[in-house]
Amino acid sequence: MRTFFALLLGLLISTFPCFSLSLTDSPASLPADVTFWSDYPADILADTLVNRMSNEELLSQIFMFGWAGAEPSYLLNEWVQRGLGSVKVFGWNTDDINQVSKSIASLQRIAQELPYKIPLFVATDQEGGWIRHVKGETSITPGNLAIGASGYPIDSWYSGYYISREIRILGINMNFAPSVDLFTNHRSTIIGTRSYGEDPDKAGVLGAAFAAGSMAAGVIPTAKHFPGHGDTDEDSHLYLPTIDVDLTVLQQRELVPFRYLIAANIPAIMSGHLGFPRISPNGEPASLSKKFLTELLRKQMGYTGLIITDDMMMNGDTLYAGSISNAFRLAIEAGNDIIISSTTARLNEPLWNVNLNLMNTNPDFYQQVKTAARRVIKAKLDYFRMDNHAPLYPEIKDIPTSIPDKDGETFFLEQACRSITPYKTGNLYPLLPEQAGRVLLAGSLPEFFTAGKARYNNSADFKFTYDMGPNETQWMYDNIMNTAQSFDTVIFCVANRNDMKVANRLKGTNKNVIILSIMSPVESIDATWADTILLGYSYSPFTFDALFGALHGEFVPKGVLPIKQ
Repeated sequence: MRTFFALLLGLLISTFPCFSLSLTDSPASLPADVTFWSDYPADILADTLVNRMSNEELLSQIFMFGWAGAEPSYLLNEWVQRGLGSVKVFGWNTDDINQVSKSIASLQRIAQELPYKIPLFVATDQEGGWIRHVKGETSITPGNLAIGASGYPIDSWYSGYYISREIRILGINMNFAPSVDLFTNHRSTIIGTRSYGEDPDKAGVLGAAFAAGSMAAGVIPTAKHFPGHGDTDEDSHLYLPTIDVDLTVLQQRELVPFRYLIAANIPAIMSGHLGFPRISPNGEPASLSKKFLTELLRKQMGYTGLIITDDMMMNGDTLYAGSISNAFRLAIEAGNDIIISSTTARLNEPLWNVNLNLMNTNPDFYQQVKTAARRVIKAKLDYFRMDNHAPLYPEIKDIPTSIPDKDGETFFLEQACRSITPYKTGNLYPLLPEQAGRVLLAGSLPEFFTAGKARYNNSADFKFTYDMGPNETQWMYDNIMNTAQSFDTVIFCVANRNDMKVANRLKGTNKNVIILSIMSPVESIDATWADTILLGYSYSPFTFDALFGALHGEFVPKGVLPIKQ
């Protein structure tokens, strides 16, 4: 099986171009006015730049800050003026993608005014599915678990390709995707449908295919969350999740997808705020652990690309470190090359002053920062020497014709159709309007009702809030029976546990019930009392269209449940 996947990867994966070294050039021989754009071999130029940079410039180069407003703050602009290496577009105030693009261009212009003219890495989280930080008109795609259900690497390749084409046009050059965490803990709401499923080899192949598609579109992919976030239902935003496995289990399971990606020359990997007490009993998260990042990832697994932290403004790392500045120090010492903060630090904040002082007084720490900065600059040189890199100054006029990606829309509908899983099909499948009688559509999202009424145009609605609270759940539970009395067939959309609680009220009645499951299938697969259960894995409009198309008999769904039962 692994031999087949290895051969398949050889057909799928594209890598960074290589640049040969000159025998005559050396850092000392380059002219004084050399910049990032000077025409020298990448290795020589990277060495030259880091050797000439001040401690402040080196430390700035390995930081990545985000901004919360619609436009970058004055503070973030100041950081870029002092040599900040990277910025991140978080999912706040991104509905106006024209403004996102203008903001990126303005920051890149500031960076190009500095002596070395080193461009910014501009990153975001555009995984597909429900993790979509750049909003506005960008595509809401079926996501990773849907890809896992279809099982086709080409679906993953084109997902990475079309997602990246959309964000590239805005000037975003790095994407924190794919997530290759396994769906090991079925109660996880942090990973869930962000995973390709439970099979390590399959996740590795699909993740590598996504990464190859991203690179083909001109965006740097980032595999996450090393060494694997899937075997916990805890959230590292709130506290440090602990995963109770030994190194043998980790090697045979969570690390497998990362090996595929390392073999495919993945340019970046994100470290996760995850505790493994049976491997590192002192309680340190993997993101702050030299054992995990330097010894395991780099030395044992042979990884040579960038290591990027998850957001450091999460309790998963700061509760262990004791302070933000200490967390930054530990992250650098562990072997991370880019340190992310979702908030822009103040210019005199300890995370800056304490670590800058350490560079001035500790030669080992200085060398660690310099090595990281050199790796960042070399990665930028490799990337910006590609023909299809994201523009520094994106053209606003190109956005309306590129987002949403028209070819991508056609593909994502086809992909959604390939993902639909006929978990149970009964007497009502396929459901033709003339056989359905009076139909009640029960769900929370407008796209569900739109797709449903396109096939069953005389249906009525039973609407509730997505992710209902306990009071609304109880009210819906009490009222679904009264509402359903005058209908023959109920088509119920289940997104989570509360939705399933309401749907279960119809168990044992004489009503014909069809369950269309979106997001995690875990809540729906036990409802075998229903006549028909179709699994869709996403709240994407493409998924709703595919679910109702399958129910209506427009195609035969062939998706396979991507988790174990």
